[in-house]
Amino acid sequence: METIKDCCMGRHPLVPGRRTWLKAGVGAGSAALMAATVSLVPRPAQAASLTQAQRDAMTPDQVIEMMKQGNERFRAGKSQDHDYLAQKRASASGQFPAAVILSCIDSRAPAEIVLDAGIGDTFNGRIAGNISNDDLLGSMEFACAAVGAKVILVMGHTACGAIVGAIDNVELGHLTGLLKVIKPAVEATKYAGDRSGKNPEFVDAVAITNVRHTIDAIRRNSSILAGLEKEGKIKIVGSMYDLSNGMVTFLN
Repeated sequence: METIKDCCMGRHPLVPGRRTWLKAGVGAGSAALMAATVSLVPRPAQAASLTQAQRDAMTPDQVIEMMKQGNERFRAGKSQDHDYLAQKRASASGQFPAAVILSCIDSRAPAEIVLDAGIGDTFNGRIAGNISNDDLLGSMEFACAAVGAKVILVMGHTACGAIVGAIDNVELGHLTGLLKVIKPAVEATKYAGDRSGKNPEFVDAVAITNVRHTIDAIRRNSSILAGLEKEGKIKIVGSMYDLSNGMVTFLN
């Protein structure tokens, strides 16, 4: 069985003195990932929002790297000191987010916080079980094709109630139809032990499969996003957030 640890693309240690989430990686496009590792003098509070020039200069890989670094800061208890009022003022006249995050509605898994992002850094779509549907596809197409986001991150999490509901065939109003979208991931998950919602290991294994199914659905059902990815303009990637230790693991 594939575990969260097995899926990890590699951890990126926090570099002392690094300045904030995406802002640390901006610069000339040719600098790419080199610019993302430049150590800059930190400020007491992060007041800046991404400008169009800063966002456009970043590569998809650079954006992913900054997400990883943001999660490292979160886990280390060294999240940046956000000046949200200043970020609000800076972004009021326009927004240039570098990523769109599709995550679960679970109150314990707020993507902006666990990735240490600020106002104006990311688009955020939340739905139980981080599934994809037509409305979310339209939102992601807007984020990437119209506004210029470079990455789509699908983020599942451990101990997901929607996954448990799909495994145990829960029926409840409109939730029944939502869980139906997750059920193929239950069937596709190879697991020899207890395949019930009472087994945390199986629940997390299904959650990983579900992230991959969502990514496949995005590519299959949106020719716009699939085309942008083939052209190298965006990357569509998956991750799992561990509620117990705060780590966001990016999937291979």
